[in-house]
Amino acid sequence: MNSTILIAQFFYHFMLQGKKILITGGTGSLGVALTKKLLELGVETVRILSRNEDKQIRMENEIKDDRLRFFLGDIRDKERLTQSFEDVDIVFHAAALKHVPKIEYNPFESIKTNIIGSQNVIDASIAQDVDKVVCIGTDKAVSPLNTYGATKLIMEKLFVSANNYLSEKKHRTKFVAVRYGNVLGSNGSVIPKFIETLKAGKPISITDPRMTRFTISMNDALNFILNSTKIAKGSEIFIPKMVAYDMNLLTSSLYELIEKTNEEIIGIRPGEKLHEMLINSDELPYTYEIDDVYVILSPLIHPSSNSSPNMRPFNQNELDERYPGIKKIENMESYSSHLAPKISKDELKQKILDLGLIN
Repeated sequence: MNSTILIAQFFYHFMLQGKKILITGGTGSLGVALTKKLLELGVETVRILSRNEDKQIRMENEIKDDRLRFFLGDIRDKERLTQSFEDVDIVFHAAALKHVPKIEYNPFESIKTNIIGSQNVIDASIAQDVDKVVCIGTDKAVSPLNTYGATKLIMEKLFVSANNYLSEKKHRTKFVAVRYGNVLGSNGSVIPKFIETLKAGKPISITDPRMTRFTISMNDALNFILNSTKIAKGSEIFIPKMVAYDMNLLTSSLYELIEKTNEEIIGIRPGEKLHEMLINSDELPYTYEIDDVYVILSPLIHPSSNSSPNMRPFNQNELDERYPGIKKIENMESYSSHLAPKISKDELKQKILDLGLIN
């Protein structure tokens, strides 16, 4: 482990030691991985709030730790959230409906969960005076084409604006959003599906071989989330610097690893993009970088913006003091998966092997 990682782990431990954490949707692949990481870093308790009792039982059997607590509940239920958030220091909001085709067919259900449920998280956090609340976003929220992306965009907007109406003298709560692309090998993602299909001798379904996607390992995603939590002052959107791959690279890597070739081209599905974007051109005037992350500041606190009657923008000196090492982004048209640096085939193959899905 290099010195930079060791220093980061020290700061995460210092930030989290003795804290009470709650994760909404905590039985998903991110929630399980984040829980393990938090327990390693010395938190007092981790509360998992989700509506799937079977997944809770499996997670409880997998992670045997007295600091782990399980709360059955739905983020659509504000009263249950308020009860669950009592004495919590940090909330990681990962609960969401995420399956694009299902949401296209049932759009208002995603509004109930991803938008109204997120506002419930905000209200419960304020009511219980939670210190920091971090919502887990997605690249599909940027210039959204599908309903899922649109609901996650509204979730970000709710979190970024939540501090506008709070008095810092009365409330310590800070709301922040993180936004990133596909986590390599996460539940329901394309790589586990492709591997399972190829092992069964069936053709994998490819929508368009030109398609590109951002990718990040689970460990890198966890470190990014914790680093953003540490840096956050409230009302920011954090984005990691990520690599991308195209579908031809992914399929050829899998074919070489599994030694099977079988595919069919089915065309892009409703609501699906050829390329994903993490920062669009309209967000760039408010985008900065701090080491290996980008941060989009709320226009209400940006130096060049006109402030509302209740807020004033920070000047550049205040920004430098607030975010040490912050630099303005220059010479970028957008942050898109077809323009981002591409992962090499050897690196992608090794990351796939590290998932442990190929025997």
